[in-house]
Amino acid sequence: MTNDTITIQKSEYERLKKLEKLDYDLIKQFTSSLEDLKKGRFKRLA
Repeated sequence: MTNDTITIQKSEYERLKKLEKLDYDLIKQFTSSLEDLKKGRFKRLA
């Protein structure tokens, strides 16, 4: 594995960090929902 370095603008770095956090939050919500589904804690809508 190489240890390459790149340079990006701070605004791009901050945008990528926000996306990373969003991805983590979505995965966390999905995991929680899946656990609820496995345990039968859900409601049918419509």
